[in-house]
Amino acid sequence: MHRKPLLNLISIYRQNHPTEKHVIEQFISFVEAYSDCFDRQLEIGHITGSAWVVNQEGTEVLLTHHRKLNKWLQLGGHADGEADLLSVALRETLEESGLETVTPISRNIFDLDIHLIPKRGREKAHYHYDIRFSLQNAGSERFEVSEESHALSWVPIDDLDRIAPDASIRRMQRKWLDRDRDPSITEID
Repeated sequence: MHRKPLLNLISIYRQNHPTEKHVIEQFISFVEAYSDCFDRQLEIGHITGSAWVVNQEGTEVLLTHHRKLNKWLQLGGHADGEADLLSVALRETLEESGLETVTPISRNIFDLDIHLIPKRGREKAHYHYDIRFSLQNAGSERFEVSEESHALSWVPIDDLDRIAPDASIRRMQRKWLDRDRDPSITEID
């Protein structure tokens, strides 16, 4: 089953984040119910892959001012049938930022989020079941703004409320700042 590796990652996430039981159960139910959960053609919603991209010092995160949603978010996008969500997060990061080299900080899930994407044109409102990984820039911090963004910015993690008040960004900020308490965030196996 092509969904089994994702379900295994979510199981590890459940062990490390027991307080997020509600969202974890929603993810498991969705993935088990839809064999095509990785395809954007699934109108109810689909799995996406995103990245919390930090600079080499781990003090800043790269955010995009998303063109369609008009708010500051992490980099990421559609899986388009790909079941390896870490690969999706890496691909989307490089495509959306123009960074030369990013590396996984961990192969474990950093964060899970379910959010509604509003109706646009012929596309119905639907949910993104977003699998987020922590990545680190390993090269120059120069970036290129893609057509999917209004802007990109390296934002001090301690100052995220200034630019990105979104609750899911703030949750990732807390996880990053508390990473010493959660070894799954920095384990690279």
